[in-house]
Amino acid sequence: MARDASRVEAFSDAVIAIVLTLMAVDLLQLGPARTDGSGLVGALRHEWPAYLAYVITFAIVGQVWLTHHNMWRYVVRVDQVLLVFNLALLLFVAAIPFAADLLADHLRGPAADQRLSAGLYVSAVLGEALFFNLSWWWARRRGLLHPDLDPRLARLVARRFLLGPLLYLIAFAFVFVNPILSLSLYLVLVGVYLLRGPGDLPSYAR
Repeated sequence: MARDASRVEAFSDAVIAIVLTLMAVDLLQLGPARTDGSGLVGALRHEWPAYLAYVITFAIVGQVWLTHHNMWRYVVRVDQVLLVFNLALLLFVAAIPFAADLLADHLRGPAADQRLSAGLYVSAVLGEALFFNLSWWWARRRGLLHPDLDPRLARLVARRFLLGPLLYLIAFAFVFVNPILSLSLYLVLVGVYLLRGPGDLPSYAR
């Protein structure tokens, strides 16, 4: 028997919610009260790489949830391959906080460690972006989308999804210039996706 997409959406929402929750719990371990007592300002300044990585990673995972929510509004049926693609996407999403921890720990370290941790970070975010593209491509190819979906809109969504991997690679390239600038570019990328584009929810409901 065929299945609709509701269970996949519920499972994906749960995984992303757990990832965001674990990030917040992990942030508690970096509270100023747990430092060496050098004062609040000094404690906050000492942990700034972790706070920066948290903000950027929360923004990226939040953008993943928004994109996933908008995409799966059009998926009316699932098959085995689409389920596997979605699981692979979630695998990379769940790895993003780990990669962010590594990046925060080595942001002030040797240049080689900075680049390696930045490479692992971009691998995680690039992986989820690639599986977004594969999921949409497969759903279009196998007729799993809503039959009334305009093919022109489906093509525009596909083009927009292709921007993700490209922009992630551009952000990673800047790690060889300045790791902080590279991280900041991830926030710019998230901002691009927050702007309403093809396939997103309308700005108002009639």
